[in-house]
Amino acid sequence: MPANIPAIFVSHGAPTLVMDNVPTRDFLMGLGKSLPRPRAILAVSAHWDTEAPRVTTDAAPHTMYDFYGFPDELYEMKYPAPGATALAARTLELLDAAGVPAGADAKRGYDHGAWVPLKLMYPEADIPVAQLSIQTRRHPAAHLAMGRALAPLRQEGVLVIASGNATHNLRDVFNHDMLAAPVPYAKAFADWLAGNVEAGETAPLLDYLSQGPNGARNHPSADHYLPLLVALGAGGGADGGKGRLLHDGYTYGVLSMAAYAWG
Repeated sequence: MPANIPAIFVSHGAPTLVMDNVPTRDFLMGLGKSLPRPRAILAVSAHWDTEAPRVTTDAAPHTMYDFYGFPDELYEMKYPAPGATALAARTLELLDAAGVPAGADAKRGYDHGAWVPLKLMYPEADIPVAQLSIQTRRHPAAHLAMGRALAPLRQEGVLVIASGNATHNLRDVFNHDMLAAPVPYAKAFADWLAGNVEAGETAPLLDYLSQGPNGARNHPSADHYLPLLVALGAGGGADGGKGRLLHDGYTYGVLSMAAYAWG
């Protein structure tokens, strides 16, 4: 069984990433091969936001199309990976032991924040997957703590993969071409984020809206940022830990597609 699998954060961009000819697609297609093969995957997606943490327990989750207005080809794609029921139970156990009340969801499928990157990383869809929700009404520190509670999974052959975006201002997406150069405000935040991740500076990352350059402009909502803190907690241990930049790039000029690993 693999030990000490890194915890990963990836930026998933638009749902069409799975078929767009962009560097991040190529990166994700190679990422799975570069990691120890996990026995199961715990995906933390920006697109599942709940009042309290919830974990999927379905043995055969369906593919969700939680988006609209995209090419028909996208709605025909499936990601039929089996559900990771044993991992779901273990996740609930670890959260409970850490004093984090969490519940099970036996009906939810894989949203595009999970299946789009996983379809590129593990196209065979033969590794069981469970999903863990975020809670935008809870403080960023709560997500760091949730990740720290799940750190033992990395030594149990589990890949903890958080999926969001390093910057995520969708209001500006339509002003730029897909391969446009990064706009200054997005690059400034992405560079700040990379510097703090690589230095292991956790406190600024928790206070990203105030300390990050144009924090609120880059993240009008917390949903695509909070998954990063779960990965940081899971991979960095009790003291935070230094991460490393795996991939850097942009789509539409305003979406940093950065990816990080801890551990």
